[in-house]
Amino acid sequence: MKLSKGFWAIITIMLVLIADQSLKIWVKTHMYLYQDFEITSWFHIHFTENNGMAFGIEVIGKMFLSIFRIIASCAIAYYLYLLVKRKFSTGYIICIALIFAGAVGNIIDCVFYGVIFDSSFDTSMFYPDGMIARMFPPEGGYSTWLHGKVVDMFYFPIIKTTWPEWMPFFGGNKFVFFSPVFNLADSAISVGIAILILFYRKTLSKDIDSKKENA
Repeated sequence: MKLSKGFWAIITIMLVLIADQSLKIWVKTHMYLYQDFEITSWFHIHFTENNGMAFGIEVIGKMFLSIFRIIASCAIAYYLYLLVKRKFSTGYIICIALIFAGAVGNIIDCVFYGVIFDSSFDTSMFYPDGMIARMFPPEGGYSTWLHGKVVDMFYFPIIKTTWPEWMPFFGGNKFVFFSPVFNLADSAISVGIAILILFYRKTLSKDIDSKKENA
């Protein structure tokens, strides 16, 4: 039995969302903020939260960013629907599904997490060992709808070194590659985009050209 391309898109989206949210909820309810588990010297589970875009980048306001994410995800969903309807290749459709799933995964954090979780702390006067967040606390969450923070946990300090003293500006400073902390949703977006660029540039280019001609 041959499975439809729409089925593969749905399966991809569901697997990413389930894995992403399961991991985020576990981290949020089992780790305090900035807690770090060293799996290997180059791979850590490091709990952080951010108000911004992928990899903790913060450029624009939280409310605007949340609304922009929702609109962009709706546009990607419609594009994905058109791809399935127009019978594009399964691989190309799965790439777009990965990008869509990653976007939705982070939207869930932004929309709901401020309401369904209370705050996570690293250390404070009252919680010297850190405070682990609770899900659905009776007194309410740490923020309001659309103001939740995105949970990140993957940290890959592949190279840790110090810049030589003779270097201008950076001499003596520590250097870590790769320093951003990210999550599974970010990874899905990055993988989807990377595969598109590496293997589907012609398909993407033809699709863009066809849209220009129709316009």
